[in-house]
Amino acid sequence: MGETMLRKYFSLILIITFLVQGCTSYKSQYVSFRPPEAYPNKQIVDNISIGGEGYPDRAVAKDAFGFDIIDVGLLPVQLVLDNKSNSTLSIVTDQTFLVDAKGGYWQVIPNQVAVDRIEKSTQLAALGKGAGAGALVGAFGGAILGAAIGIVSGSNVGNAIGKGAALGGAGGAFVGTAKEATSNDRQISIVTDIRNKGLEGKVIPREHLANGFLFFPGEAKTAKAIIIQFKEVETGKIIRVTLHI
Repeated sequence: MGETMLRKYFSLILIITFLVQGCTSYKSQYVSFRPPEAYPNKQIVDNISIGGEGYPDRAVAKDAFGFDIIDVGLLPVQLVLDNKSNSTLSIVTDQTFLVDAKGGYWQVIPNQVAVDRIEKSTQLAALGKGAGAGALVGAFGGAILGAAIGIVSGSNVGNAIGKGAALGGAGGAFVGTAKEATSNDRQISIVTDIRNKGLEGKVIPREHLANGFLFFPGEAKTAKAIIIQFKEVETGKIIRVTLHI
């Protein structure tokens, strides 16, 4: 095979790679954490060690969740808790607050409300679109691919472009429909991911190291501290902790 032919094949591979890269999907992100004592804001109350950090930075939050969660209207705060007390703990969400840089208080958003915000966001709405765009992009990509095949094979380039556009349009419409069909799966994946990462509504057993997120309104913009109220499930005792984040 000559050098010219090798170059043509290499060009074809680049085109195909470019087209394939246009197909993306949601992937659940795993977020690392440290033990409570590793956080500079660590508190120990009633044998409960707790530390954490806020995610008001858009880029950092996006990296942690795999999509722009700030744009959706949620400000995440990660908590790590080592429960060495003699009781199972739960977070009293209506008495847990984020304090912003101006001293404003913001209530924690229950997981279901957080899910509602995500489901109503333009980011998730966009996942359901693409059938028409798929046909358009498919036709354009097919034309390019047809031209490349025509060049490599030495056949009539004009005919190859036309055939490629027709096949690409049909394939693009199919891909667009497939995207629309699978968008619900991606929405479910995102919603499930948020529920799994959220601490709201969950209990923390004795001798248990727990980590997860509390979600606050994205309208807060900044995060200076978080005031958390815990309740001992067995005794009803209330424990209040303030963390500067």
